[in-house]
Amino acid sequence: MAMDRRTFLKDATALLAGLGLSGALHPRFAQALEEMATGRAPLLWLQGQSCSGCSVSLLNSESPGPADLLTRYLSLYFHQTLSAATGAGARNAVDRAVQAGGFVLVVEGATPLAMPDACVIGEETFESLLGRTARRAKVVVAVGSCSAFGGIPAAEANPTGAASTPEALRKLGVTTPVVNLSGCPPHPAWMVGNLVYLLQVGMPTLDEHARPLRTYGQLLHDQCPHFAKYERKEFAKAPGDPGCLFKVGCQGVVTHADCSMRGWNGGDAWCIGTKAPCVGCARPAFARAKNYPFYRLNEGATAT
Repeated sequence: MAMDRRTFLKDATALLAGLGLSGALHPRFAQALEEMATGRAPLLWLQGQSCSGCSVSLLNSESPGPADLLTRYLSLYFHQTLSAATGAGARNAVDRAVQAGGFVLVVEGATPLAMPDACVIGEETFESLLGRTARRAKVVVAVGSCSAFGGIPAAEANPTGAASTPEALRKLGVTTPVVNLSGCPPHPAWMVGNLVYLLQVGMPTLDEHARPLRTYGQLLHDQCPHFAKYERKEFAKAPGDPGCLFKVGCQGVVTHADCSMRGWNGGDAWCIGTKAPCVGCARPAFARAKNYPFYRLNEGATAT
């Protein structure tokens, strides 16, 4: 694909700015984008128990945009939602990736350990497919809270025994490094930016939940534009009211992410910016308990 160096540099600049990284990495990010565009940095994207929301979020990428992302930068062996291949062609694409090895494996969704037949791809259980692809990958990226921590599919008493990607890999005895990019869904810049970082810089510094610190290292509460109102105890009484949303259940006080500095939908909005409480979708505990307090309103309640 014919592309000029200016395009790589322009997109590298946008990614660096979005991740808050040093300009000294500019040439290396441009090189990573070039490698992705020329197919030298292939990705294999698998989907287990998921709603495809992470893939939809990926298509909301701004710099580069979705068309450039898919036609220039993502050298996808296979993606269950975006790939044109079906049937034997799709299976062959996965098998070619496994044979070649050295790819980045992106996993979206949870793994049904207690009900393997709940998620079958080409007559192969997702658990089996995850194991054989992860063993040949150079790194596994668990995209979204379902993949990183189990999320909604892994809520208490679910019949499928849904597990996070790290849990499933431990059960399978796979030791390939894992990077978690939680969120329901994660921001497109978290996915694109961290994939480029992995390809060119290497493993980022991770927190105790295997998430990149640069993305998940700060408490949302500390970055919130309503922080001063919280300190003055100026609380909203209902979603949409002026004031801090703490007393209507905002989970920004226990959630680590950079939503407030980044914004969604082209940087125009985020949950609290639209006067809705944060639901804590990037938290490891998100939706895992039957009585998970999406808005903290039933803390201490007994499940019935």
